[in-house]
Amino acid sequence: MTDPATLPATGLWRRLAAMLYDTLLLFAVLVLATIVWLPFTGGEAVENRLLFPWLLIVSFFFFGWFWTHGGQTLGMKAWRLRAQSYDGYQLTWPQALIRFSVAILSWLPVGAGFIWQWFDRYGLTWHDRASGTYLAVLPRSGKK
Repeated sequence: MTDPATLPATGLWRRLAAMLYDTLLLFAVLVLATIVWLPFTGGEAVENRLLFPWLLIVSFFFFGWFWTHGGQTLGMKAWRLRAQSYDGYQLTWPQALIRFSVAILSWLPVGAGFIWQWFDRYGLTWHDRASGTYLAVLPRSGKK
């Protein structure tokens, strides 16, 4: 495992910008997932207790698939970020599950898990640390 001190830190604002892009795409995916769910519940989405867990599972597979297949969501591609393990390899499904779960917890105390990045000596968030992953900033490509 590579020492996190040798990894380039990703700025919090870049991270949040990528999340904004991904939130818009995820919202569309969740609308579709709800539409798929409705025939199984007789059209009752709001009062169905299983809808939230269903949408959480869909959200995990949305992020998990991108992270384990190239390391980039659409928002991460736009902001030149890639999720990878400390040794530079793409995430495994267990790492994706830990990253996803702890990222949710990172939001709960007013985003403290993300703000932690400003105080962490290596610029890592709670979910970076817990999953043994980080966001790499990719070099610019293309012609000037």
